[in-house]
Amino acid sequence: MKPLASYAADPAKTRGRKIQEPAPEGRNEFQRDRDRIIHSTAFRRLEYKTQVFVNHEGDLFRTRLTHSIEVAQIGRSIARNLGLHEDLVEAIALAHDLGHTPFGHAGQDALNACMHEFGGFEHNLQSLRVVELLEQRYAEFDGLNLTFEVREGILKHCSLQNARQLGDVGERFLDKSQPSLEAQVANLADEIAYNNHDVDDGLRSGLISLNQLAAVELFSRHLDEVRNRYPDIGERKLVHETVRRMINALVQDLCRQSGDNIAAANPESVDDVRRSAPLIAFSPDMQRQQRELKQFLRANLYRHYRVNRMSSKAQRIIRELFAVFMEDITLMPDEFQLRAQSDKPRAVADYIAGMTDRYAIREYRRLFTVEEQPL
Repeated sequence: MKPLASYAADPAKTRGRKIQEPAPEGRNEFQRDRDRIIHSTAFRRLEYKTQVFVNHEGDLFRTRLTHSIEVAQIGRSIARNLGLHEDLVEAIALAHDLGHTPFGHAGQDALNACMHEFGGFEHNLQSLRVVELLEQRYAEFDGLNLTFEVREGILKHCSLQNARQLGDVGERFLDKSQPSLEAQVANLADEIAYNNHDVDDGLRSGLISLNQLAAVELFSRHLDEVRNRYPDIGERKLVHETVRRMINALVQDLCRQSGDNIAAANPESVDDVRRSAPLIAFSPDMQRQQRELKQFLRANLYRHYRVNRMSSKAQRIIRELFAVFMEDITLMPDEFQLRAQSDKPRAVADYIAGMTDRYAIREYRRLFTVEEQPL
């Protein structure tokens, strides 16, 4: 484990919170943020928000919650190797999906289409909205009042139009500067986690096969290694051994390449990091292999007809819920009716985005089926 580097984020030198608070006792500022995220309502809801929406057929098993935990674990490992602040990486990782809709990317696409004339919908911006406004837990402020560094890390990308409305966290999109190295680590830990667990869940579901994946270099190399070393291994262990080797290879490559990038740039402070090019990166060869894996998953898993069927159902649910709430805000809970008085479309989007998969389905049935449903 490396000591904390001079260019790592320092909780004692944080750019602070929107609402000033006394310093925490027995934990640092980033640990306080992590704890607030874990205890939030939005975090608990992630347990019932799927990654790829085929859960009603019992196919894919990761949820947004387990994904976030995996991102945090991978991110902490990378941060430890690079001398970065693990608690900040963990807080960003646990918060990065708080604003995601039900039904994975299908839900986000549908809600974005519904909001097209009202500013659109993007889950990174919604995650920021959750921690800045929508969580209602503290007497002295709305949201979680997180540090600038965590809020900045949640916001991976942003249009210039939106950036101008976001204050401090939008500045880097306007001046073309970089976020902290911890934010960069969390971003790529997210990529490592979802690519590899989608491989695992895709195989478990039967939507993709080992024979198909054998054509993907990043997978096939480790598959052959496991088969050669353990010729009698069962298929489930074979898959797990292969996936864990893939994750390890990606993490090791990222640490090596990022270490080289940092050494070449020679930053001495967080401000130096912000003025540099992105420093956390895979090697060019590993980036190529990652891209091949992504392309495979897009063609063979995310566009599989069974996934498409469930995605189509999910989008119809989102569209029809949006339409009925826009027509009559009194069908929403009181707090969203109140928000709708100042911005109806955004209040409707807030309500729908906060739903779990099963809650969205229950709301749809309550509103659109003729059978008597319990209130």
